[in-house]
Amino acid sequence: MTPSSELIVVERHDAVGVVRINRPEKLNAWTGAMRDDIMSALRAFDADASVRAIVMTGTGDKAFCAGQDLQEAHDFTVDEAEAWIRSWEDLYSVLRGLSRPLVMALNGVAAGSAFQAALMGDIRVGHRGVKMGQPEINSGIASITGPWIMNLMLGMSRTVELTLTGRLMDAEECRQLGILHHIVEPEQVLERSIAIARELGAKPPVAMGIDKAWFREMTEASFRQTIEAAIRHHRKSYESNEPARMMEAFYEARGSQVPAKRTA
Repeated sequence: MTPSSELIVVERHDAVGVVRINRPEKLNAWTGAMRDDIMSALRAFDADASVRAIVMTGTGDKAFCAGQDLQEAHDFTVDEAEAWIRSWEDLYSVLRGLSRPLVMALNGVAAGSAFQAALMGDIRVGHRGVKMGQPEINSGIASITGPWIMNLMLGMSRTVELTLTGRLMDAEECRQLGILHHIVEPEQVLERSIAIARELGAKPPVAMGIDKAWFREMTEASFRQTIEAAIRHHRKSYESNEPARMMEAFYEARGSQVPAKRTA
């Protein structure tokens, strides 16, 4: 299987399929096109009888994925913001719907939507330099899907604190909270993840698929409710123009060029 672009790298390690986010110069921040490629790769692996487990990781040693590319999200119209949320619904539905076990090999920062995606994996492996969290508020982006999955995993008190502060947790805090299952040396993250994927892939496949389907079913109603809430609240957010103002301030504070307004 060959991806439609160089935004991801697809590999096979015997019965384990690996999807690698491949944009290290941007800390693997993802765009709509990248998410389309990721979904295609995940669906193909899940439909392949010779693939028994899947690993997702990132290229480089700094980030699994820094989350949404702010240049893409900078000047969404209200209608574009809704389409954007629908694209996340598609990706999260694929992640939640896999019949194969999914191991997240966290080679660095997992922030925002990438934090959420990482939490949708079954097992997470990282190193001591990993940081995870929900920093959207710092860019003026409201968090709706993030608090939903954080509440499932962490409870309401920690969800409120992480959402409103926008801070990133270090690896040890993530391990203590149970959202980082294994901490290894940086060069061992992928190797350990593939080993765990092989172990999971050797489990009885019917039972594995049923268990994963039930996990999805248990939370499906609230997931769909969350997507509708995200569309409603992001419409209000983008109508206010606050995300664009905050993103411009973000770039200016770092001496970077503010993304040009799109004309099409």
